[in-house]
Amino acid sequence: MSASVLLGLSLVVIGESHLADPTYLIGPMHTELMQKGAKVHSVGVCGATPANWINVTPSDCGRADRVGDAPRAVRIEAGAATTPIKDLISSAKANAIVVVSGDTIGSYKAAEFPKAWAYQQVSTLTKAIAETGAACYWVGPGWSNQPGRFGKTDERVQALSSFLAENTLPCTYIDSTKMSKPGEWKTIDGQHYNGSGYRAWGTAIVTALESAIAANPPKKTP
Repeated sequence: MSASVLLGLSLVVIGESHLADPTYLIGPMHTELMQKGAKVHSVGVCGATPANWINVTPSDCGRADRVGDAPRAVRIEAGAATTPIKDLISSAKANAIVVVSGDTIGSYKAAEFPKAWAYQQVSTLTKAIAETGAACYWVGPGWSNQPGRFGKTDERVQALSSFLAENTLPCTYIDSTKMSKPGEWKTIDGQHYNGSGYRAWGTAIVTALESAIAANPPKKTP
């Protein structure tokens, strides 16, 4: 078996609530990235929008942090906040960053998708990442299996994913809607998946990330 293109890479993974609980994506995806030979620091902050990663931004619904081969993410509630992306990249000496973000700018209950605001959010983060020289891979939202309490619908997910595909450069966009059929991965609330859903999504992201890195590899860490 040939070695994974992830071997030896230093990755920072950031995201919203999908990474903010030890049993969510920060569990299986982080583990699989490590098994492929990457050095990984994953951080999830509930409710964080892309621009919230520029400065320290408090969260009222928690944060999870997992570094390297730690068996489980550390979850904190009180004092939860984002860490500025440039600080994360610098401290990890990361040559690549994976952004798992979409739901917090989906405005699922709004009548229309707020493109101007969403563009400001996304471009603020991609500009900051570009300034570090780290390669960037942006993972968009997956399907829901019900609107649930967040109002997440297939139509808005498709609109959001199409928007991100066009506006996340210089990041390479990874389209989660191509990883499953609508409703295939079950959710607990219309937005967050159950255990099998997060395992399936995590594996699909790692596979897509390997393809993206093979096509657009990061610069080696000095």
